[in-house]
Amino acid sequence: MSIQITVRLDEQLVAGVDALVKSGRAKSRAQVVESALERELRRSLYAEEATVLRRSASDADLDALADWMVGKYPQVD
Repeated sequence: MSIQITVRLDEQLVAGVDALVKSGRAKSRAQVVESALERELRRSLYAEEATVLRRSASDADLDALADWMVGKYPQVD
């Protein structure tokens, strides 16, 4: 089930979205926004998991994974 929402976006963002649709790289504006939101939600989840791993007891493999995740998403505490 989908729910329609209304959002306001900067003109440049909309122009970029429209360019993706016009070029055929996306089917619709909705697809671009949905994909971006899904990516952001996954990124946030992975960053939270990395934080939990970093706070856990030390394990070389898990420490390397946490370092990689935090390095990939440095803006997340």
